[in-house]
Amino acid sequence: MIFVVLASLAVVLTCIGASFRRLYFATTPTALAPAPLVKALTGPKGRAAYADVCAAIVATPDADWERDVVEALAQPPGLRAALINEQLSELDWRLQRWIRVPRVCASISSSAGFLLAAMALRIGLAGIENLADVDVGERLNAAALDALGIAALGMWGTVTCISIQMQARRVVKSRLEATDKWIERLEALQPGHS
Repeated sequence: MIFVVLASLAVVLTCIGASFRRLYFATTPTALAPAPLVKALTGPKGRAAYADVCAAIVATPDADWERDVVEALAQPPGLRAALINEQLSELDWRLQRWIRVPRVCASISSSAGFLLAAMALRIGLAGIENLADVDVGERLNAAALDALGIAALGMWGTVTCISIQMQARRVVKSRLEATDKWIERLEALQPGHS
């Protein structure tokens, strides 16, 4: 019986771990968060901070995507739009990595929970025909409780994976909105732009 419980726990924890990996991809698609960059470029000191923000982005080793955006904005208008769209497509790809994983993991967790619960029930009821009537009731109760516990573990994994998926969706939406604002602020503050 312990094997069935450990197998169920392993499946659930693996599914939750994979779902958290999806959340990680959603929260860290780029080295820098766009919201603080928007804040630094907003207000009366925004124009003065433009050069400092761009210099900090260029100096940040892991900020390759942000650096490509800054370099794209320095290009002539016709090329600029194409390069910005290319960077937005790259960001969208980064944000969508493993997008289906939490939903698949939720399905795996629930299916494995029910399958392993059925297996636990089968193991718990093995040899019941050789027991006295008094012992049969106890064995049935014990087997049902074991099976319910394993099924509940699978459902917990399902609910957790779905919750992580919902959080990842919120993060992606927020990240895209902040990125759009950041690029708009960079375009508006670019030298030579009125």
